Amino acid sequence: METTQDEPVTPMSRLFLQPDFNQTINCAIGFKHPLDTQSIKAEISNSLMVKHPRFSSLFVVDKHGREFWRRTQINIDDHIIIHPKTSTLDYNLDEIQEEKINAILSDIAISSPLSNEKPLWEIHLINDLRCAILRIHHSLGDGISLMSLFLASCKSCDDDNDGKDGGFSEKNRGNRGESETMWRENWLMRILKVTWWTTIYVLGFIGRGLWVRDKKTAVRGGDGVELWPRMVATAKFNLQDMKTVKTAIPNATINDVLFGILSSGFSKYLDIRSSHALQEGLQITGLAMVNLRKQPGLQEMSKMMEDDARTSIWGNKFGMMILPIYCHTKDADPLNYVKRAKLMIDRKKQSLEADLGNLAMCLLGPKVANMLNHRILCNTTFTISNMVGPQKEMTFVGNPITFIRATSCGLPHAVIMHMVSYAGMANMQIQVAKDIIPDPLFLAKCFEDALLEMKNASLNLVP
Repeated sequence: METTQDEPVTPMSRLFLQPDFNQTINCAIGFKHPLDTQSIKAEISNSLMVKHPRFSSLFVVDKHGREFWRRTQINIDDHIIIHPKTSTLDYNLDEIQEEKINAILSDIAISSPLSNEKPLWEIHLINDLRCAILRIHHSLGDGISLMSLFLASCKSCDDDNDGKDGGFSEKNRGNRGESETMWRENWLMRILKVTWWTTIYVLGFIGRGLWVRDKKTAVRGGDGVELWPRMVATAKFNLQDMKTVKTAIPNATINDVLFGILSSGFSKYLDIRSSHALQEGLQITGLAMVNLRKQPGLQEMSKMMEDDARTSIWGNKFGMMILPIYCHTKDADPLNYVKRAKLMIDRKKQSLEADLGNLAMCLLGPKVANMLNHRILCNTTFTISNMVGPQKEMTFVGNPITFIRATSCGLPHAVIMHMVSYAGMANMQIQVAKDIIPDPLFLAKCFEDALLEMKNASLNLVP
């Protein structure tokens, strides 16, 4: 193998390589037409992905225990796995395709770890399902950087030039980016609010890492659950419906609507599936991933990827917030779920909570940070992330992309949710520990019904 100088593994990447925090991102990309596997293979061979240092490096540990990325020669056949066509079923039937793709994602969540004998990524081409599954270790980068790298090789369906504008009309900003109006207040008041809320949430982080935990419910996992068999279901949301709800509540955001949906959906699920009457106002707590980049959205990031594969936007540049939601079964107004979520998230935006994880990493090192994060995960109930994707349909090697769905594995939560928007729809992959939540399709329907109720309530407000 050809090698060049070694590059030290960053603290955040070291965290994702710890045994208790070993995570792989699994992204399913659907296509309109049958896959031209040779064209896809040739495109990937010449893409920015293969040229990127992280995708052409081995993870190695020297005799002193120091961890490095070591450049190596890529053998593309080791990374692209072509599944033979075996079925004659008509996969234009979306439900059959979705069910089988989710079954594959469920299986690889715990049964197929990436090998350290090669760079930590692979792509499965499944012609039966007109689908590609990208499996990328989280130590290589987060969802934003990985999606930007992939979309740099895509084109917009209505672009006759070389244009890779991606049809983005919204910037993929984290919760911070949505709080510009709050920062127009008096600077002294801003400082006081940041200090106050940051202090409160620092104490909350410490408490969650030591003794504070969610009550046992029909959706809560715990230590060791990351190794349990998994199931995956998809909740589908129309982005226009979410925007209708957002418009009905002054200064609300899509994230506010999303957390309102989660509150209402979990309330519906627990009210039916709990072994005893659901406690009104029951709190369950989630961890929300927040993009910390100051750069614009995926469109600009994709173009920057083309210019420089070593750009500073690459890597794991996100934080997390502890976000409680409250279950109610006697609330007649579905919009109240969004209003409560907005109040809670607005306070979180005024703090530096999202930076606490990175601060702990720098001060304590990856091993201690891993122990703290694992404890927090064991004491909470779910993980949620939301990523804005292209609003226009994209093509890869001339084949239109029909959906983009992502999930990850390696967390002790019984519910792990990742939402990606694309071409007017938002698909939320719901990965569950099936021995705790045996009916993820019903949970997905609870979330979908919650949005429809909120949309109808919003339309009733129009004079």
